[in-house]
This record gives sequence, C-alpha cells and structure tokens, in this order.
Amino acid sequence: MMRLHRAGIPYLAWTALAALGSFLFGYPWLSAVFLVLMLGFAAFFRHPERHSASPPEVVVSPADGRVVAVGECPEWVKSKGLAQSVAIFMSPANVHVNRAPAAGNVVEAYWRKGKKWPAYRPKASELNEHAFVLLQTAFGPVAYRQIAGALARRVVCEVTPGMQLERGQPVGIIKFSSRVELYLPAHARILVKVGDRTRAGETPVASFGEGPQA
Repeated sequence: MMRLHRAGIPYLAWTALAALGSFLFGYPWLSAVFLVLMLGFAAFFRHPERHSASPPEVVVSPADGRVVAVGECPEWVKSKGLAQSVAIFMSPANVHVNRAPAAGNVVEAYWRKGKKWPAYRPKASELNEHAFVLLQTAFGPVAYRQIAGALARRVVCEVTPGMQLERGQPVGIIKFSSRVELYLPAHARILVKVGDRTRAGETPVASFGEGPQA
C-alpha cells in the first residue's frame, strides 16, 4: 500500500468529498474529474521508504529531481562556513518529501515569505518563499534550502533549532514543483554534475572522505 505524507490528507479529503457530492447530486462526469484529481494528489504526496547504504562521510540528496546547478554558495551563506552549492529541481512528477542530507544538530532553521518564480530559474533562489536549515555535522557545517516554485503553494519545514537529525530523515515537503539547494563547505567533494537525477535520502551528492572535523 502506498504511504502518503500527512500534508496531502486535506487535499485528498476535499477531492473525495467533492467527488461524492457531485455523484449524489447527479453529476457523475464531475465526480470522475474529482476522482482523477484525487489520484493525482495521492501520487504527488506519496512518501516511499528510503534507505542509504553509503558510509557516514557521504552527504545524500535532500530531494528527488534533477541537478540544475553546481557552483558557489550565495555570499550570505558563505558567512556560515559554507562554500559550495548543488541545486536540485523537483518537477510535479517527482516525490516531493525532502530528507536530511546528513546527520547532525540543527543550529539554525527559519522560513521566509517570498515570490513564486519558476523553481528552475536562478532568480527563484534569491526571491522565492523558502526555508533554510543549517546543520552542524561530525564533518563540518551542511545546510539546505527548500525553495517554492511557480506552482508551489507552500514550503513545509518540519525542522526546528536544537533537533538532532539522522541522515535520510524526512524533514518536510514543498507542495507542487520546487527547488532544493544543498550547501557544503570547501573541503567537501561534489559527486554529481548538472543533469544528474537524484533520489532523496539515497543518492550520494558529496563526500567528506577525510574523517570527522575536530
């Protein structure tokens, strides 16, 4: 049986009620439309099990999707001891549950209201609604940012400062098409390139390799 993220329950509930109401009031064609919509919501909010067999020094993808950029962090992120970034675009067909890229303590987590630029555009990183999370791991700081897109209605961040996260742990969801940016320190070795496909909680994105940082 397909597991669903709890953020999808309201969408499934109202489409199911709309389908039932349409049928009872004599509009079977409209009921069929709502049933198809309900199936679409069920597919979008699917929440599959994910497991990583990678060693602890490996950073895994925080999102399903396609790598659209690999480069430097924004200047404001560099002040947190980070230098490199990997941006992943999530299409509406991808699983949208986000996962912790590494095990660590949450030292910073916040949400900011913003615009709705298409998530694949670089401008989205600067202007769109987003949530930012900074982790202190055994290998150094690691951060990620959930960024809403043109179709996204809300970023759901389930992380607060002081939480201890395990690698691959579900940390939230972005409703309908979005972008996640992963930020890494200079000594991390990036393992992906633009165009690569990723699976949240499983695909190795970077590696520290030299062991825990003091």
